[in-house]
Amino acid sequence: MKYPMIEEDRQLAGRVICTGIPGLRLDPTTRDALVQLRPSGIVLFRRNYESVEQLRELTAALHALPSVPLVAIDHEGGAVMRLPAPFTQFPAARSVAQTGAPEFAFAVGKAMGLELASIGIDLNFAPVLDVDSNPGNPVIGERSFGATPEAVTMFALALMNGLHAGGVISCGKHFPGHGDTDRDSHLELPVVKRRRDQLGATELPPFRAAAAAGIPVLMTAHVLYSALDEQRPATFSRRILRDLLRLELGYSGVIASDDLGMGAVSTHASVPEAAVSALQAGADWILICNDLQQALQAADRIAVALASDALDRVHVVKATERIRRLTPSHRTPAVSLPAPEHEALNQRIRAIAARPL
Repeated sequence: MKYPMIEEDRQLAGRVICTGIPGLRLDPTTRDALVQLRPSGIVLFRRNYESVEQLRELTAALHALPSVPLVAIDHEGGAVMRLPAPFTQFPAARSVAQTGAPEFAFAVGKAMGLELASIGIDLNFAPVLDVDSNPGNPVIGERSFGATPEAVTMFALALMNGLHAGGVISCGKHFPGHGDTDRDSHLELPVVKRRRDQLGATELPPFRAAAAAGIPVLMTAHVLYSALDEQRPATFSRRILRDLLRLELGYSGVIASDDLGMGAVSTHASVPEAAVSALQAGADWILICNDLQQALQAADRIAVALASDALDRVHVVKATERIRRLTPSHRTPAVSLPAPEHEALNQRIRAIAARPL
C-alpha cells in the first residue's frame, strides 16, 4: 500500500536534518533546495570557505532562510580543521592533553568558540570523547585526548566548557566510542568485539560524564559493537541509542547521527533508508553532509514513514523540540583575525607538548 506524502510531515522531516551545501555562496539553486528542505542545520566544510568576509556573508544568508538553521562545522584542532588561517590552527587534542593542564583545553575551546561565533557559526562538532585505546586505529589517534577515560573526560569536558564560554554549542562524539576500532568508518563498517564490562570501563565513562554535565549534542558512531547489538551499528541500534544512552546514561540532549554518506553506511543502505532507520533507533538529528539532493530524498522518505506509521511521530516531534532548544549561550562580537592572543596560546601549547617526557 502506498501512502501519500503529507506536507506537514514533509516539513517535520526537514526539521530533523542537518545537511551540507556545495559552494561558497547561497546561489539560487541551493537556496531553492534549502527552502524546500527546511533543514534545522547546515554543516560547512573547506569547500564553503574562501575568506573571512565571504564566510560571514554565507552564514548570514543561511541564518536568513525560512527554517533559520543552525550553522555547524567540524573544528577539532590538528588535522580536523575546516577553516585555514587566519583562523588559529590549534594542535590536535593529543597535544593539548600533553600539557597536563585542562585549563589549556578550556582556553582552546574558548578561543575556537570566539572565532567561530564571530563569523556566524553556531555549533562545533567537538570535543572528541573517544578513548585512544587501540594504537592501530586509523581514524581517531591524535584526535583523542588520551588513552585513559580519565584523561579524555577531564580534557574533553574542559574543551566543551570553553566552547560554550566562547559562544558556540558543543557536540561530543562518537558514541559509544570509536577509539578501539581498526577500520575507518568513513570507508567501511568497523566492528568492536570488546566485552560489555570492557566497554563500560573504557569507552563509556567520558560519554557518561558528558551526559551528566549536560553536553547539548552527542554524535553516534557508525560502528558495530557485538556486545551491545550483534546486528546493528550504533547509529541504527535501539539498544544503544534508547536503552543505553537515553535510559541507562540518562542523556536528555540531542542525539545526532554521524554523516550518513560515509562508507560504513552507504555500503549497506541508501541514505534515505538509513535516515529512517536512525530515527527509528532513537536518533534526533540526521547528518547528510555532502549531497543536498540525498537530503531532499531522505526528507521525502521520512515523511512517507511518518504517514505510514513506520516512524513514531511522537519521537520525531520531540526530536524537533530538542533541536529547537539548541541555542548558543551568547553571541560574541567580531574577533579580529588573525588573533595574536590566540596564536600565543597556540604556540605555548605546542612548546609544552614538544618537551621531552
